[in-house]
Order: sequence, then C-alpha cells, then structure tokens
Amino acid sequence: MRDGGGQGERVGSAEGSVSEGLWYNFPMLTLSECHVADLAAITRTPTRLCDYPLATHIQQGVPVYDCAALRQRDDADGVLACALQAEWAQVWMHGPGVLVLQGAYADGALVDAVSAAFMQMIAAQREHGGGADHFAKPGANDRVWNALQKLCVWDPALFARYYANEMVAWACTAWLGPGYQVTSQINCVNPGGAAQVAHRDYHLGFFDAAGAARYPEHVHRLSPGLTLQGAVAHVDMPVQSGPTLYLPHSQKYLPGYLVAGQPAFQAFFDAHHVQLPLRKGDAVFFNPALMHAAGHNRTPDVRRLANLLQVSSAFGRAMEAVDRLAMCAAAYPALQLLRSSAALSAQQLEYAVAACAEGYAFPTNLDRDPPAGGLAPPSQQALMLLALQENWPVATFHSALRAHAEKRIA
Repeated sequence: MRDGGGQGERVGSAEGSVSEGLWYNFPMLTLSECHVADLAAITRTPTRLCDYPLATHIQQGVPVYDCAALRQRDDADGVLACALQAEWAQVWMHGPGVLVLQGAYADGALVDAVSAAFMQMIAAQREHGGGADHFAKPGANDRVWNALQKLCVWDPALFARYYANEMVAWACTAWLGPGYQVTSQINCVNPGGAAQVAHRDYHLGFFDAAGAARYPEHVHRLSPGLTLQGAVAHVDMPVQSGPTLYLPHSQKYLPGYLVAGQPAFQAFFDAHHVQLPLRKGDAVFFNPALMHAAGHNRTPDVRRLANLLQVSSAFGRAMEAVDRLAMCAAAYPALQLLRSSAALSAQQLEYAVAACAEGYAFPTNLDRDPPAGGLAPPSQQALMLLALQENWPVATFHSALRAHAEKRIA
C-alpha cells in the first residue's frame, strides 16, 4: 500500500525495523490493498527481553512485569515510575503492543469484594433483561456497561480503594499523559462462551471496513494514541477458560482497521495468536490497534470475569461546549425547506448537517442505547439525515431527537 505522494514512510519489515520495509503512498486506505503477507512480515518481529529491562521475562512474545517486585523497590524520587512508563510506552508503540502486570492488584480480598459487587450487578441486570453485548450471543456472557459509574454509586469507598492503584495509574499516564478519562465494562464469559472474531478496538475498530476506510491514513495512525485498553482479571484464568488472544506487533500494521472479519486475516490470526493465562489480580494493557479477541471458554465451571478498562485521552474533546440538540432542533425546519426547494443538493445538506449534529455515536449509555445490528448505535447525524430523507414532520423529528438524547444520558 502507498500513501500521499512523494517518498512516503517505511512502517515495518520482516526483520522488525521500524525504519525499513513496506511503503505506503495512498492518502486513503483501501481493503483491496490489504495483504496478509504484509501483516506477517511485521508480526515476525521478535520481542527481546534486553529491550525491556524492567520486565521479568518474555512469555509468548509478551513482556511480563512482576508488580510485587516493583513495589519493593524504593521509588521515593519517582525515577522507577518514569522508567516504567517510558518502557511501557515503547512496548505499546514500537514493541509487541501488549504487556502483562502480574499482581497489579496485590490485595486479593479487595478484588473479591469488587467481584462480589459486579456479580450482584449482573444478577440485578439479568432480572431486568439487560446486558446486551455487541460481540456475543445472548446468554454467552454477561456484560455490564458503565461499570465505573455503577461501582462508584454502589459502594464509593470500595470504588476508591480499587482505583487507587499505582500500576493502573502509571499505565494510563504512560500512554495518555495526565487528565485521562477512565471507563469500564464488566465482561463475564460463561462456560461455553465462544471466541470473538479478531478485531481492533475503539475508535476505528467500531466501524466496518467501509466506514473505517472513510478516514484518512493519518487518522489510522493517530487514533490508537488516544485510547489505552486494559483488563483486570477478577478470577484465575487458565488457558482453557479463554483469556484474550493477541497477535503481538500487529498494531504496527497500518491498514489493520480494515481487515476485521476478513477470512484470510482471521485465518492468520488463528494460526499465530498467543494466549496467556492470568491469575486473579493480574492486569493486561495493550494498544487498541493490536489485533485481539476473547477466547473460547472451554471449562465447565469457570465464569471468566474481567474488568475491561477503556481509558481515553483528555484531548479527545472539543474546546467549546456546544448544545447540538438545540442546534438540530432549530436547523431542521430550515433544512427541510432548503431540501424541498432544491436550494441545497443532497451533498450540501450532508455538509450542513455535519456542522450541526453530533457525528459520532459515542459516548452513550449502552444500557439504553445498545448497538442495533452493528457495533455502534446511530449517531445524531444519522438520525437527522434519515429524518430529512424521509421528510419527517418537524414535531416527529423533535420527538425522536429528544428520545435519542435521553437514551444517551448516564
């Protein structure tokens, strides 16, 4: 693949050099230019312990850090924390893209107390028919959306003790800097729960290939720097229970957001992924562009409970507060008239709506606004364009607009 004119940039090679290998000279990425051989060349990169001196060992190409040993080291001056953060950032950016923090939570009783709260949430949710998941069939797992807020309201002191964890905070700051925004979802994969399709995560990972391809090449490079993915194991997770599968170094494959679900790429992932067992209290953090998938729970009795952490950059927000609900309500009648009089073309209407309505489906309340037939619910822009296309009466649009906004409130 090639991006914008001129020399372009080399992004990887069979030998693992960041400065040598494939050339990209197209400003937009296309699925037709995606080849498994290119991904294979990047993922052959070895992970060497000498590159990560604070790790205790490399397991299946993934650096593993012993948090108990790290906590025993004197770090009154903060030098250790800085060194760890620099090393972890290298893992996620230029290395295998994933690391394990063994014993990130040393207090097993604390983890158990939070697990008990999570299981009570799951039980309450089941009574009301909630917990829809965009990756699993009903009953295969239990998903608690916005577990961060729910735990805080459920037991504020327990919440505070749980998130007062230096390893988690250091990891978030290493990738995102200060001011990061934590969100959390509980995923409990029940016995028999099937493996996921290999995919990447938020932001571009929530589009299909055609949707992701609409974003220019530089967005594919930059988006992963705005989010850090993590998971805290709340039970022991032997391989048989299906802990997450990872493809080390795959975050460096530039067009990777286009290939989720593509048979050839899925087959390559199935043949070359790694899978690490975890103990209760361990944590995993990874670049959201890393190809990964939850594994198949083949045990008869392990409910694989994990707290999935999705941490966002403080910079992922606009400078000004804008009431787009009020703007959409005010603009809709005028847009109707401009459409009916042919004063604006269909394309021009889309441009006007893009400046008015919220174009991204998130953040939202996934309990009330679950994805319908895809990975994301409809955006405000999608609702407004549908209303214009079908020429809804103003009152009908205003009602739908309010309902859409109310579903998104936490």
